[in-house]
Amino acid sequence: MATTRFHDGAADVDALYASLAAADLQPLWTQPGLLTPAPGRLTPHVWRWKALRDLAERAGDLVGIERGGDSRVLSLAHPDLGGLPFATHTLWGAVQFLGGGELAPAHRHTPAALRFVLEGSGVWTLVNGDAVHMAPGDLILTPSWSWHEHHNPGTEPMIWFDGLDLPLVRNLDAIFFEPGGEELSSYQPALASRSEDRYGTAGLLPAADEPVIVEDPATGRSSRLLAYRWAAVDAALSRLTNSTGQRAAVIRYADPATGRDVMPTMRAELHRVLAGHRTQTARTTGSGIWVVYRGSGATVIDGRRFHWAAGDMFVTPSWAAVDHEAADDADLFLLSDWPALAALGLARTRQAGQQQEVVAEEEGRGSACG
Repeated sequence: MATTRFHDGAADVDALYASLAAADLQPLWTQPGLLTPAPGRLTPHVWRWKALRDLAERAGDLVGIERGGDSRVLSLAHPDLGGLPFATHTLWGAVQFLGGGELAPAHRHTPAALRFVLEGSGVWTLVNGDAVHMAPGDLILTPSWSWHEHHNPGTEPMIWFDGLDLPLVRNLDAIFFEPGGEELSSYQPALASRSEDRYGTAGLLPAADEPVIVEDPATGRSSRLLAYRWAAVDAALSRLTNSTGQRAAVIRYADPATGRDVMPTMRAELHRVLAGHRTQTARTTGSGIWVVYRGSGATVIDGRRFHWAAGDMFVTPSWAAVDHEAADDADLFLLSDWPALAALGLARTRQAGQQQEVVAEEEGRGSACG
């Protein structure tokens, strides 16, 4: 693709622009929008659950294994991104449909992934040899460069939300992918994975586990716990609202061994907003994908109201003013790129009424909540 050639009414300046384009150079003074007063490259967007589910089910009927059904994933394609299969500039969001008796074969890739289960039962995923069963409301992790495969030995299909840092890793030109070999199709998982046996209760760790610094970036900074069960998250949110008397609460999914976010590039949260409550308006750098797990209500994004119901998914752009209002008790899962921005010193938030934003000074501080 040729470098953009700028033009000018003065012949000598126009000739300069021609020479610059021929040398693959561009003059900064012709591009006043390159450095903006604030982020604003993306607009809000909503995907409705009815369309998501209907199309996933149709794909399940029409796209068999031989046509790509082992990767039956419908990616959220934000219309602002020129046809790319990305929800934001840094985050991939999708719905994956796995029918009864199907399996998605083993592979691994450098983009990290997580799964938030929406409906179905009986599916399990094998992550580096650790079998993890999946149920609605569960969050399942697939850290960067981890072998993983999905199995559905039953008859009921399962649909889940896929979240990846694929756009970010792609922009960093660090994509690696490797297919697997023989799948363990006859393997039967235990009731709890090895990671849950060892790290299933946050804050209670095996005494032999001393804090260590792991240098391998592919394995050392993702959570050691691979499955976060809905029952535990639901109970924690209920305790928070009951003990504080507040009408909203937020849980951050974290590595029980370190307290860090579940991935070095992605933060996962569950927001509960009780019926009739409206949250405080806030801005945060970094984009977010919201998945409505239950309930109904509306989110105001930069003054625009977007109504939502269970299963709907929507994007909040970087530095957008965001607040939520629940019509009935609502739970919203949030995937954001906050840890990546915090690691680069670019994470900041501003609550309504603050004159100046709060800048995070270390990884993990702050919250990408609305």
